[in-house]
Amino acid sequence: MSAATLPTPTDQEPHAVCVPFPTQGHITPMLKLAKILHARGFRVTFVNTEYNHRRLVRSRGAAAVAGLTAFRFATIPDGLPESDADATQDPATISYATKHNCPPHLRSLLAGLDGVTCVVADNLMSFSVDAAREMGVPCALFWTASACGYMGYRNFRLLIDRGIIPFKDEEQLTNGFMDTPVDWAPGMSKHIRLKDFPTFLRTTDPNDVLMSFQLQEVERSEYASAVVINTFDELEQPALDAMRAIIPAVYTIGPLASVTEQEAPPRSVVYVNFGSITVMSGQELAEFASGLESSGHDFLWIVRPDVVKGDTSSAAALPPGFLEATKGRGLLASWCDQEAVLRHEAVGLFLTHSGWNSTLESLGAGVPMLCWPFFAEQQTNCRYKCVEWGVAMEVGDDVRREAVEARIREAMGGDKGKEMARRAAEWKEAATGSAARSLANLDRLINDVLLSPALKMASMMDGPDQSLAMLSDG
Repeated sequence: MSAATLPTPTDQEPHAVCVPFPTQGHITPMLKLAKILHARGFRVTFVNTEYNHRRLVRSRGAAAVAGLTAFRFATIPDGLPESDADATQDPATISYATKHNCPPHLRSLLAGLDGVTCVVADNLMSFSVDAAREMGVPCALFWTASACGYMGYRNFRLLIDRGIIPFKDEEQLTNGFMDTPVDWAPGMSKHIRLKDFPTFLRTTDPNDVLMSFQLQEVERSEYASAVVINTFDELEQPALDAMRAIIPAVYTIGPLASVTEQEAPPRSVVYVNFGSITVMSGQELAEFASGLESSGHDFLWIVRPDVVKGDTSSAAALPPGFLEATKGRGLLASWCDQEAVLRHEAVGLFLTHSGWNSTLESLGAGVPMLCWPFFAEQQTNCRYKCVEWGVAMEVGDDVRREAVEARIREAMGGDKGKEMARRAAEWKEAATGSAARSLANLDRLINDVLLSPALKMASMMDGPDQSLAMLSDG
């Protein structure tokens, strides 16, 4: 393992300012990357919104970097009303707020920091590129989701140009229109359908906040000094090739999660976790519970207090007698160390919302998946896992206990499940083998971009000179 070459003229450590998008699924991988940079000799300033830093402190998340010298947290306001709620903020609201309220606060923060060498920002915080340019330092954008999800968003522009989105009317969501094949989209699987694109295209409003925000942010990635992505080449080569055709420098550094055991013994436990944002109706939660109960398998189910929409608590939505019926083989908890759980030899299946962090952690641990995607590029990840990578099955949009039971039984013991387990083991081996290359890519990123303030500044000033439409034409 080669260490990155650090500056020699002075003894001062390089200083990276890390700026995550303010939701848990983005903060977690950025914190991992920040710790890796710190281990490579960087001072790190990790910038949360004030709201999310309060949540981090309450959850003791800051303990993840306890004892690390030259690793500090800083905060900026998001411009939203003060709140001490311990819940994920509304995606559309926080997207709009960060884009319009955070830029001047980040510029002010950067101006007050000592010796900033580079900025590493979430791709959804692309205003950081402008702030870094004003300081004369490079800015790498970190895309925390999948490469196929990225290309899904980039293709929004072509879908708009072809008059496919925004939708003409809401009936298109239910009349079969969503099953339309989209086999012409650059960088995407030939098996992709309209329903498999990130969900933010499902609107009749041409000015929809989330559709517009995601499209603008991915298009602005071309202005960055580099784009860093938590994936590995063997997993997403076509999507990565398409990204590299339109972005000056793309560095794959995944999976960020460490991978341990090489051989997976017989696995009998179903692990269930729908992430930090997914919400469902009380009826849907009850259907999942009944399916788990009747499957006969042991399970660990992480149930957030706010997972059920409305005023109904998660506990109240559970079927009568569920806890008694599953006593001794089922465990409900509000939180766990997911990476440790997935690496445990007892876990044989992951019922997941298909967020990218969860997907990579499961692939890295060699655990096949059942998918119930909620929103954004989770639908895209789901389709790739089921069709392209062969490690998953879908539960289906309309949750029914019979389907949940049948899918669990098939995944844990049927022929399809055995094939999924075999493919998952292969992807685990590939992920493990990618570690050395990812470290080499990380060192190239540090040497070629983060520690080279003058490098690529001209291209940052000029902006993008290629477009996805050119890929489509060619």
